Amino acid sequence: MPELPEVNTFKRYFDKSALDQKIQQVIVHDEKIIRNVNGEAFENLMQGRTFVSSYRRGKYLFAKMDNQHDVLLHFGMTGDLKYYEDELDRPKHERFVFCFENGFRLGFDCPRKFARILYLEDREQYIKEIKLGPDALEIEKAYFLSLTEGKKGSVKGFLLNQKHLAGVGNLYADEVCYQTQVHPGSVVQAIPLAKRAAIFDKMQEVIRFAIDKNAYYKDYPDDWLWQWRKPDATAPNGSAIDQAKIGGRTTYFFPEWQVLYT
Repeated sequence: MPELPEVNTFKRYFDKSALDQKIQQVIVHDEKIIRNVNGEAFENLMQGRTFVSSYRRGKYLFAKMDNQHDVLLHFGMTGDLKYYEDELDRPKHERFVFCFENGFRLGFDCPRKFARILYLEDREQYIKEIKLGPDALEIEKAYFLSLTEGKKGSVKGFLLNQKHLAGVGNLYADEVCYQTQVHPGSVVQAIPLAKRAAIFDKMQEVIRFAIDKNAYYKDYPDDWLWQWRKPDATAPNGSAIDQAKIGGRTTYFFPEWQVLYT
């Protein structure tokens, strides 16, 4: 599933292609990923509107229109955007498309239909309803550390909890734990405070680096765990990689390299 850096790349693409473009028409091919209105209503609500700004919070991208309402774009596992003019360039699994007055289109492609699209009259109310935490790049260190106090679950589960902070997913959580030499199954409250602070710093460093690279994985450093998620990979001390279900997700780590705090 796209995490914060990937969604930030989507935001850049959306801003470049869709902002200040008047929507002449919306065509819904498959309304299953539009969750709170039917396809016809979505088409009618969007026609004639203009996207004026966008806001990313964690893995969620909100597209604000000139009536101050928003469209939520949550990409699921396979959601993608495609800006095109020629109908021949229409993506194969396009579920709906914004048709702009300039003759171009912005299609939402989603082969597996796990994306979630909502029409929102009150974005802030929606954020409160789903209890979405602060963005992983905007959360302050002091607040982050305060959230870790007394937590008895795993650090992997803590980082994945979008109510604590929004944007970190499975792959980047593993990366942060690896780069700070903390076993992802460590009990949060057992991790020394200085190490928890290091986790915060590394989380922001890793995310910012990924954003700078437009979440293009091939440009990530060779010494990232990202590159070593294969059976024959070894840590700097020569230990072998392992995997387990932690925080409800398949997790990769080096048990002899990453300290387990219990």
